[in-house]
Amino acid sequence: MLLHIPGVLDTAQVNVLRDMLADAPWADGRITAGTQSAQVKNNRQLPVDSPAARDAGEIVLAGLKRSALFFTATLPRRIVPPLFNRYDGGTNSFGSHVDNSVRTLGTGDHVRTDVSATLFLSDPASYEGGELVIEDTFGTQSAKLPAGDLLIYPSSSLHRVEPVTGGVRLASFFWVESMVRETERRRLLYEMDMAILALRAQQGEHPSVVQLTSCYHNLMRMWAAV
Repeated sequence: MLLHIPGVLDTAQVNVLRDMLADAPWADGRITAGTQSAQVKNNRQLPVDSPAARDAGEIVLAGLKRSALFFTATLPRRIVPPLFNRYDGGTNSFGSHVDNSVRTLGTGDHVRTDVSATLFLSDPASYEGGELVIEDTFGTQSAKLPAGDLLIYPSSSLHRVEPVTGGVRLASFFWVESMVRETERRRLLYEMDMAILALRAQQGEHPSVVQLTSCYHNLMRMWAAV
């Protein structure tokens, strides 16, 4: 499932992050790339263990906790600590690749990557190019979202970042291990939840709404791994 989640961070929060990242110790983006993706990755990234990455990551995680839409769409079990990248105009891009199936945290714990996420931090008009292009069963989709907006998509998708030909593109990216592993089951649960919310707004706690809610939670019991 490909989903645009608006307003994960507001303008003030985005500005705080930009200030934090302005003087951050950017390094070669290949430090976290797998064997295949390292061949096509040309950007800069904050080292995972840098204070700037940890502090900025806390702001992103707080925004995710406030987003009901993020929760219902991903059903997160674990979230890999957010990372941050920078694409400078005229030099940077990230060719077609698939994300690693498992990320290893600094603690040694392993996290399965079910959902990939990109949180845009630069205003779209401030840089040229830099579209995130995702290829999957839903076709080929291109996204260049407002600052503070999040795009989620299956980690199994082939995707790329088009060359940035002017300006600077800043973003946070991370992965989610979902309580519901299968993409199609997550999509069905998301669509059911959205339908329940719409019906509740129209009908209140009608018996049919209660029954649908029961079905939703019983499917979660069948499918969730916690």
